[in-house]
Amino acid sequence: MAVKRIVSFLPSATELLYEFDVADKLFGVTHECKYPENAKLKPQVISSVINSDNLTSNEINTITCTLLNEGKNIFELNKKNLITANPDLIISQETCKVCAAYTNHIQSALEILPQKPQLYSMDPHNLKEILQSVTELGEILKKEEKAIEIVNSLQTRIKKLKNLDYEKPPRVLAIEWIEPFFTAGHWIPEMIELAGGINLISKIGEHSRRMSMDEIETSDPDVVILMPCGFDTVRTLSEYESILKKNPAWNSLKAVKNNQIYAVDANSFFSKPSIRTIDGLEILAKIIHPEKFGDLIVPVNSFSKIS
Repeated sequence: MAVKRIVSFLPSATELLYEFDVADKLFGVTHECKYPENAKLKPQVISSVINSDNLTSNEINTITCTLLNEGKNIFELNKKNLITANPDLIISQETCKVCAAYTNHIQSALEILPQKPQLYSMDPHNLKEILQSVTELGEILKKEEKAIEIVNSLQTRIKKLKNLDYEKPPRVLAIEWIEPFFTAGHWIPEMIELAGGINLISKIGEHSRRMSMDEIETSDPDVVILMPCGFDTVRTLSEYESILKKNPAWNSLKAVKNNQIYAVDANSFFSKPSIRTIDGLEILAKIIHPEKFGDLIVPVNSFSKIS
């Protein structure tokens, strides 16, 4: 049976639905579905209980941990909008409880919907699985040819960076949260290695985790890339100014002394398992090996070197 009405609980899925040219079938999104621009006009079925725009990193972390420890939801389901959407397909995720609506929201949705929709859960932890999700969703939507076109295009871009001869790969540390420090896990370590760096502390496919300043000092990175989950470049630069700029331990790092600290637009190109992670891969290549990729064109304001 052809899919006619879709609800997306996941911003990266929303992006992909627009790539598949099925936006006319999309009747519900989340508060984080902001790309492409038209996605903001769709009815919201998921919203956050945390207004992160007005909170510090530490406050966001404290509130999130408190809610999780108390068994409370970080996200809210708009039942009225969901019932109005009346989906025959709901797309969700199982990668991270903090980043997007999770399994419990699916259960709530099934309880209130009169007709039970088809469910598809995206759960990628590396680039291969991100591309696989494109293929799988293409099959569900009967858009197999478009899925092949998208995957082939992304694989071509990956191959341009893969297995190049890097004479001296720098040691790279990606940080997913600044206060407290968190490693950047899942697909990020793989992206760093594909872009010609030696990834530090985290491992491919592993969840992000809290880390100490001692770990960062011991890892002795040549390059540090700040990519706080959900933040753009401007917000990340602001976090750096208020939290790290005057930190003595931070300023003792070799990467800081050598002016090799970068802020990136994590929300657009790193935090989500979307097809725009390939833009993120190219951004990393330009940061890590400017001598090879100085002419590589990446999105405007996608990264900034911190002096």
